[in-house]
Amino acid sequence: MEKVYDFLLHKVDLKSTDVVVVGVSGGPDSMALLFILTLLRKQIDFSIVVAHVNHNVRRESAKEAIFLEDWCLKNDVVFESMKIEKYSDDNFHNEARTIRYTFFENIVHKYHAQYLMTAHHGDDLIETILMRIVRGSTLKGYSGFHSIVEMADYKILRPLIFVTKKEIEDFLWEYKVPYVIDKSNFKSKYTRNRYRKNVLPFLKQEDPQVHEKFLKFSKTLYEYSAFLDRQVEKVYHKVYHDKQLDIPSFLELDRLVQEKMMYRVLEEIYHDDTMILHDRHVALIFDLIASSKKNSYIYLPNNIKIVKEYNLLKIVDEIQAVDNYEMELSSYAILPNKKHLQRVDDTKENGNDICRLNSREITLPLYVRTRKHGDKMDLLGMNGHKKVKDIFIDKKIPMEERELWPIVVDSKNRILWIPGIKKSKFVKKKSEKCDIIYKYY
Repeated sequence: MEKVYDFLLHKVDLKSTDVVVVGVSGGPDSMALLFILTLLRKQIDFSIVVAHVNHNVRRESAKEAIFLEDWCLKNDVVFESMKIEKYSDDNFHNEARTIRYTFFENIVHKYHAQYLMTAHHGDDLIETILMRIVRGSTLKGYSGFHSIVEMADYKILRPLIFVTKKEIEDFLWEYKVPYVIDKSNFKSKYTRNRYRKNVLPFLKQEDPQVHEKFLKFSKTLYEYSAFLDRQVEKVYHKVYHDKQLDIPSFLELDRLVQEKMMYRVLEEIYHDDTMILHDRHVALIFDLIASSKKNSYIYLPNNIKIVKEYNLLKIVDEIQAVDNYEMELSSYAILPNKKHLQRVDDTKENGNDICRLNSREITLPLYVRTRKHGDKMDLLGMNGHKKVKDIFIDKKIPMEERELWPIVVDSKNRILWIPGIKKSKFVKKKSEKCDIIYKYY
């Protein structure tokens, strides 16, 4: 752990007048960081404030909070905690992270702290980089996280980024530091856990110090990202202002600058939350800009609407209500009901979330829209048609959901598919010839 001590003593230069807020769950990583800080406090005598969040999703959470509070009391450390009473977002991890960091920042301001420290370590960095490469991210996102992040009036520090999980475990054993175990960290249903169990062991077998390679990779990408940021800054406000992008001026820029600028626009909208942003979101926007249509739009997560009006691209955020919509269906679409439609090459699935079509039997392009008065659909396996209204009633779809439910039609306005609910006579079986397959999720 010498690299951790060296970082805190020389890179950070902790002083006796400093206040350090440290995010502690009670698990091995955060307890190791907390214990290291108490050891350094004997040498420098700075102040430590523990910030603990009870996520309230496991029975053990309350006992873990008590364990940590008792430890802080015995070791003369200030203890601050909060309990998340209710979640509202579809993405639990994203919402929990937002709540957690908001709480941490509140504690930083309460105690006028200079630093917020978290226990992210070298193995976490590997997992984060690999996950973002697979799911798609920004150049900055691909670099993972960093040892020092400059905030407006404090710094976020990650001192354990230089060491591995094994080094942390050895340290805890040597100093007999108590900690709790979150059993959910071993469940394979979570993406990060699968990387931890299946990918990391292979990488460490290839090179036990592989985390150092990823750390170098992270720093390199971050520097390239910073360079591009400087290039974007020179032209940003000339091309984009008041949530409007001048398309002709934008297209004159180098492609790398275009992409970086678009990511910056999205980061402003989503407050730099790389857990929401995907590279496919930027691809959708570029497709919209390149479209021959003079007036068109797409939806991004959280009901962000990107509108193309002739030579302008407009960002409409915080949409409170969407009465209706209609958009051309490309290879991928994010819908106002927060669902996705994606064209796939093949799938073994065959439920109502899958639609197989033969382009010779329909008229392209396809569109996805909300229902219209009098909509009727020729059902698969049945003679005649049925009103879309009656289909919704039969499936007991709530009224408020019907208004935004997607309906896929061809250019003759023939209803081909109500995703997740019903297929038309145009939808093919797995055994039949098809060249278009869409998935709804």
